[in-house]
Amino acid sequence: MAGLSSPGQIVAIVGAESTGKSTLVRELMRVLSARGLSVTVVTEALRDFCDLHGRTPRADEQAAIAAEQTRRIAEAAQSHRLVLADTTALMIAVYSELIFQDTSLYAQAERDHTQAAMTLLTALDLPWVQDGLIRDGPQVRLPVDNLVRQSLQRMGVPYAVVAGVGVSRVQRALEAVEHLLDAPARQAKAGQGTRWRWFCENCDDGECEQHWLPRAAP
Repeated sequence: MAGLSSPGQIVAIVGAESTGKSTLVRELMRVLSARGLSVTVVTEALRDFCDLHGRTPRADEQAAIAAEQTRRIAEAAQSHRLVLADTTALMIAVYSELIFQDTSLYAQAERDHTQAAMTLLTALDLPWVQDGLIRDGPQVRLPVDNLVRQSLQRMGVPYAVVAGVGVSRVQRALEAVEHLLDAPARQAKAGQGTRWRWFCENCDDGECEQHWLPRAAP
């Protein structure tokens, strides 16, 4: 598809390791493309780096990997209506703090991340699975999750926490994406253009995770 008159919408999928980000992205791509949407996936630059070099990056290599992730996302948005980003530069900044005690990447990473129209944060409810060089172990998942949430809160970015297993996990993510895609129609009906925000049916808090929790049977 040729370049768009305006960049496509970016859905950023972020979260700790072994929380199903890549699987979720693939399933979203399969379902949305089957509906005829102009959608593409941006893969993880860090994984490509590890595969190419056979090792994890040094501290001085982190910034370039973050910049490459951002470049890929921006390039994809020029030719597709919807971009599913399998992580953003934010995750590089988080791991730089966790592993190297380097917080210098946050400023640029957070600026880059705000280009996303929506952020999906994968929950820690899946079992940890070893996957090559880029996974450090189950003990780092909670610290990573905490750092991601802190950064999103600093940015003031609304996000939806995606929990559940298998089809239910994908369905919950789809609900959030469909809410984003339906936004123009809702805004036209309301006569105003507000930024996407998910409202929890339990408490009207757009950042509340209760929306994703299983409902008790009546």
